[in-house]
Amino acid sequence: MAGPSLVEVAAAVLIRPDDSFLLACRPDGKPYAGYWEFPGGKIETGESPLQALARELDEELGITVRQATPWLTRTFSYPHATVRLRFYRVTDWHGELTPRERQQFAWQTAENITVSPLLPANTPILRSLALPSIYAVTRTVETDIEASLLSIGQTLGNGVKLLQIRQKAMSHDQLEHFSRTALQLARSYQATVLINENIPLAQTLQADGVHLTAAQLRSLHSRPAVNWCGASCHNEQELQRAERLGVDFVTLSPVQPTLSHPGAAALGWKEFAALIRDYPLPVYALGGLLPADLETAREYGAHGIAMMRSI
Repeated sequence: MAGPSLVEVAAAVLIRPDDSFLLACRPDGKPYAGYWEFPGGKIETGESPLQALARELDEELGITVRQATPWLTRTFSYPHATVRLRFYRVTDWHGELTPRERQQFAWQTAENITVSPLLPANTPILRSLALPSIYAVTRTVETDIEASLLSIGQTLGNGVKLLQIRQKAMSHDQLEHFSRTALQLARSYQATVLINENIPLAQTLQADGVHLTAAQLRSLHSRPAVNWCGASCHNEQELQRAERLGVDFVTLSPVQPTLSHPGAAALGWKEFAALIRDYPLPVYALGGLLPADLETAREYGAHGIAMMRSI
């Protein structure tokens, strides 16, 4: 017997400047009536996902899309069909939201979801929306540790909410002291801190998570027992391994030439986009990037950018 057919769907994550996003309630007469979801609908024959997205938002909400960038692609199996949802971040539109299907809608934040029940296929997206657009990575301390901690404090004070402690040259005792102090700093700014590679240290210090190296991706058979888990990827095989391991997000590098790896071949934006096309996890572009590159990264499908020297 043939399995459920694959239905291609375009879904919109409408995001306001305060990072709140729109959820809509499925109206009576539709499957899963009363469930909340990201607006969108089936991609018709001959349509691109972006064309379908624009049509659905006009039909459902009466708005015209001005700015939409590809984000995540996730597949979910319902009893009646398997759906492949292509999520777009929609950050600019024209017109007032109008419930053309007499549906309810509500602006929500990842930290405070007030509506329920959620359509099952949309639930994993909420965790991804909690990730900020900038991922700061500490530079290897070459001089004064205290000066480096001061720099971290300044970075957090500038609004960075996601930090990776990456200090390959430190001894265990130095790294523990450095990480403990950085964690205290981060908590005063309500920022999330991941420790590079050292899973036992992340667990001992009760850090927010760990960032896995590519070598760890190849050797681990299960996701570490931490709240947040990121991973470093450089090619398609590592991206697939990270997905199978169940990490929360990845970095993909190097996008541009970097000072830290002067001989490494850069991916460039086109290859970056090709590698993450239809990928289900948030991807941070990494390597030779500046804050001004954020919008370019999103246009090519990135969740955001990770930076070391440019923070």
